[in-house]
Amino acid sequence: MDQSDEKLDVIIFGASGFTGKYTIYEGIKLLDGLKWGIAGRSREKLRQVLGEVEKKADRDLSEIPMILSDLKDETSLRKMAERCKVLINCCGPYRFYGEPVIKACIAAGTHHVDVSGEPQYMERIQLEYHQAAQERGVYIVSACGFDSIPADLGTVYTEREFDGVVNSIETYLELKSSVPYDGGAVLHFGTWESAVYGLAHADELRALRTALYKTRLPHFQPRLKNRPLVHKTKHVNNWWAMPFPGSDRSVVMRSQRHFYDNEKKRPIQMKAYVAFESLLHVIGVAFVAIVFAIMCRFNFGRKLLLKFPKLFSLGSVSHEGPSERSMENTQFAIYFNGQGWDKAEKLLEPSDQYKSPPKKRILTKVSGTNPGYGATCVALILSATTILHEHKKMPGKYVWIINPCSYTFTNNRFYCCFFNGGVYPPGAAYAKTSMIEKLCENGFKFEVLSKAE
Repeated sequence: MDQSDEKLDVIIFGASGFTGKYTIYEGIKLLDGLKWGIAGRSREKLRQVLGEVEKKADRDLSEIPMILSDLKDETSLRKMAERCKVLINCCGPYRFYGEPVIKACIAAGTHHVDVSGEPQYMERIQLEYHQAAQERGVYIVSACGFDSIPADLGTVYTEREFDGVVNSIETYLELKSSVPYDGGAVLHFGTWESAVYGLAHADELRALRTALYKTRLPHFQPRLKNRPLVHKTKHVNNWWAMPFPGSDRSVVMRSQRHFYDNEKKRPIQMKAYVAFESLLHVIGVAFVAIVFAIMCRFNFGRKLLLKFPKLFSLGSVSHEGPSERSMENTQFAIYFNGQGWDKAEKLLEPSDQYKSPPKKRILTKVSGTNPGYGATCVALILSATTILHEHKKMPGKYVWIINPCSYTFTNNRFYCCFFNGGVYPPGAAYAKTSMIEKLCENGFKFEVLSKAE
């Protein structure tokens, strides 16, 4: 556990936090063969969390390097970033704590992944740091956990299996537990805190997106309409569904915009929903959501939400988070209902419009266990290792450069160089890598349920 200058492949920053602890646990298997370490501001807390994970995994972790780094100390962040090739950042809410780490990583030439589900943060980072990241050859990829990895890469998978042109996808999230509800929390306080500030600053998004995308997308037809606020869905056992308030749509649409701008591919329209088995459950969730939305509008309301999370979430949120028994017995599935046209009807330009309605359909599913922390940490680590092993398959840009060895105006005066790096959502970052296959090898399942012409 020394502070030597040995270059590591991966560092898990914020390792003593709730998400960090489970990332270490998953890292024992997924980072095997790599040089990796953990980082945080307290050596005592780092030792403590290593001890907990050692006991749970029955593995000796005494040789794992510990790096001390504090979010309030730019020098320590820079030194930490310089120690590794990829930094896994588990310190949220990222609205408050993410940017200094991004700056340190870009300065050090180190890749960065995190599990942010905060649209304002992610889109602002893309706006302000994309060019700098490209120039340094650094990948900054947020939303690398549940539920954005299944949603974004599930959209990529659905299009890959469609064999045609996808017009729209509706996603339905289903959560089930194989054990009776024990009355404990289902979310950690950190997730709740991110949601509070995310909703409080939701009005920032319009201006951010106007600055991020100088031109608007064409109005593709037919437009995907919103479903009723509460509706039944045949795709999830005829359960009740309502709009999903998470960041899935924001993340997926950023990937689709990337494909349109850089690959001239028609973007997929997307709407996200969450499904519940009973109408009573829907009413309870809707009540909490309405109270939450109203209180987030006022400073006093936000303080109450953060001070009494268990009360205002009806017991669903706590500082301790869900129990391990509850997490390990929770299953998730996201269903993707896609519609579009057969490949024989492909248009010449992505901005062209179809004259016939989309008749081809596909239903796919991405599923797994322990969505909040097990699946999240697996996806987070695989996001980091995919950058390590497959960065040449990730997006970048070609730049013409003057050949320094050429002194005459010949055909060799200029040469083309490919620069990797930039700020991307996971679908755009990993679409051409083996990320989906790696997820399937580690607890996720991607499958086609049905196709119809």
